Order: sequence, then C-alpha cells, then structure tokens
Amino acid sequence: MTKLKGLLLTEGMHGMISQVEGLAKALDLDFTHEKIELSSFWKLIPPSITPVKDFVFKNKIDQNFNIVISCGRKSVIPSIFLKKKFGNKIMNIHIQDPKVSLSNFDYIIAPQHDGLIGSNVITSKGAIHYLRHKELDENEHYLKDRIKKDKLVALIVGGPNKYYNYDKLEIENIFAKIEKNFIQNGFQLILIPSMRTPKNIVEIAKNYFDKNQIIIDTVDKKAYLSSLKIADHIVVTCDSTSMISESAMTGKPIYVAQMKPIKSNYRFKKFFELFKSMKIIKDLDNTVEDWSYDKLNETDRISSYIKEQLTKYDFS
Repeated sequence: MTKLKGLLLTEGMHGMISQVEGLAKALDLDFTHEKIELSSFWKLIPPSITPVKDFVFKNKIDQNFNIVISCGRKSVIPSIFLKKKFGNKIMNIHIQDPKVSLSNFDYIIAPQHDGLIGSNVITSKGAIHYLRHKELDENEHYLKDRIKKDKLVALIVGGPNKYYNYDKLEIENIFAKIEKNFIQNGFQLILIPSMRTPKNIVEIAKNYFDKNQIIIDTVDKKAYLSSLKIADHIVVTCDSTSMISESAMTGKPIYVAQMKPIKSNYRFKKFFELFKSMKIIKDLDNTVEDWSYDKLNETDRISSYIKEQLTKYDFS
C-alpha cells in the first residue's frame, strides 16, 4: 500500500519539529517539512484577525500531500488556507491551541494542562514527540568512552524564554544541587544543551564542574539520545515541557530544576501538577530518590486514534 503523504508546517523550533515529526512518523507518512515564513506585516498580527489568503505567507506550497500537520502560531493561517482549498481531500491537524476557531481544523492536539475543550480536540498528557525506543537503543553506546562511573545523571538544559530568563545565580543554584545531590554521591554528570541553551551557560558549566563530568558543548542529538538511555536519573530545566515529556518515555526518575519565573507561568504549573500526580516528576531539591512510573507514550496513543479516522477522507 502506498504511504500517505504528509506536509509539516512549523516555525522551525526544536519543540515544534519534534511534535509534528513525531506524529508524522507514528502515522507512517511520507512527509516533507515546510518552515513557514510570514510576510513582514502579518508577523505582527494575531491569527484570529489575519485573512486566510496566500499572500500572508511567503511559502509556495505545491507538493502533493494528504495530511497537514502544523504547530505554532505562524503555521495556523497556511493550514487553514490549505484546508479551505482542498476540503475533505486532506486532513489538517494542528498541535497546540491555534487561538482561532477550532472548526478550522479536523483535529487539534493540545496538552491536557492547556484546558482546551472541543469535539475535535485530542488531549495529550504533556507534549507528543519524535523519540522512539529504537533510537535510544541504537545510540546507547555513543558516550561509552567517556563514562567513568556506574551511576549517571543527565542534566537536560533548555534556554531563556518569556517565562524564565536563566539568571546566572539561578543556573549556579541548579549546578550546586547537582553537585551536592549527585556528584558527591558517586554519580557522573552528563550535561546536554539544547538549541536554546546560551553558550555562556555551557561555559559556566565547564568552569563549575570538575573534568570528570561530561559537558556536551554543542547540540548533539546522539548524545541526547544516549544520555536518556544510560542515565539512572534525569534532571530537566523547568522551561521545557517538551523535553520533560520526551524524558518521560524512559520511565526513569525525572527531577525538574525549577527557576523563579519572570511572569505568570500558570500553564507550566498545571503541567507540573499533572506530571507530579502521575508520579513522573519531582522538583530538584536536596535529596535523591528512586521511583518508577508507566512509560509515557502519547504519540502512539494519539496516532492510533487518528489512523481510525482516516477512512472518512477521500485521499484519491
């Protein structure tokens, strides 16, 4: 059977790419990825008052596709435009709250902590993502030559956003807890930066920790996958619900390194409350504990439901 074709629309950020590609892979689509560029004026205008016209975005979309999967504010109007153009010959799925009428999409996938309600809304516990256990297994030995201890802790670092500014004192406080809780108790650290991690944070880490710790200083997907596979405990900074969700596929103890928010972080709080209630996370404090939980696999659960709905569409 010929694979269905997917068109992925995002702004190009890791968290968005992880979600759209994760769903596309789970649906077994033959997909292409389009990084959306809005015309300069329309970058400033909310989607709710933006006309559904092709002059709003610069992309010339001419490939064949059956399913559009979009994520992020910039991709909202292109997805609606394509749905209006092709109707029931395509399915359009938007990930996250689009901030427009939900009826513009066949399905919306939104985190449970967002509180979005609608007949076409599929809620997820945390963010869906692209990671698969096979990838973790394939990269298990990537960091092997640098491992010196039997016990490992991975610190997955995000970066500043409109809620957290990554103040140096906050970062050093997190590093101090890692030192006291883990390194002084026989753990070796693997620090993994993300695309949003400022270079100075990596340099602070190199100066703060001794030479026996593993500080990855570039964005290295293989190191990320390897660390998730081999770490006994995982610590993730509080700014990234997507990386916390990705870590939850392991079933391993996850500590969240909290920072003081610079504005109301209500959605983050709801996310943390949900994951704490599911016994997935605890706040990074002054103790190290072992616990387990059911590995989170929302991508496969949601994709299975969507596969059942595909019979309603005329993809001929």
